[in-house]
Amino acid sequence: MRALLLCLLLISLQQSAFAQQTPEQRLIALGYALPAPSKPVANYVKWVRTGNLIYTSGHGSTQKGRLGADMDVAAGYEASKETGLQLLATLKDAVGDLSRIKRVVKVLGMVNSADTFTDQPKVMNGFSDLMVAVFGEAGKHARSAVGMNSLPNGIALEIEMIVEVE
Repeated sequence: MRALLLCLLLISLQQSAFAQQTPEQRLIALGYALPAPSKPVANYVKWVRTGNLIYTSGHGSTQKGRLGADMDVAAGYEASKETGLQLLATLKDAVGDLSRIKRVVKVLGMVNSADTFTDQPKVMNGFSDLMVAVFGEAGKHARSAVGMNSLPNGIALEIEMIVEVE
């Protein structure tokens, strides 16, 4: 009985500590730093705000290759996490403070895949796990993970997202 109570107390303390940290503090605690926000490479913008929603343009991985041919799921998982950091940098540029993100609403992950590769959701888990680590329950989102036979410049994946802001 004491062990159960101690376990519940520890969980409560962890949740309390999580609630007191900002998303940026959680990123630092996880060992991540946001990259500088990238600039559009053509005639478009990196994000658009309408009402309390921000829609991002697709952000591509710096990793190149096709999942199931040049890359395995573990490498794809890391590439999707890295792309998530790029998206967070864009959101920080858009709103000034990631604490203003109220909810990650919807995510589309496009994975450059070999014909027989079917683990796109496992690849996208890197992104999704990062969002939950940074935003907690508010980081859980609706998601689509689809395979593509090619992506611009041979990038491994591209991700776009919709977030709700205060």
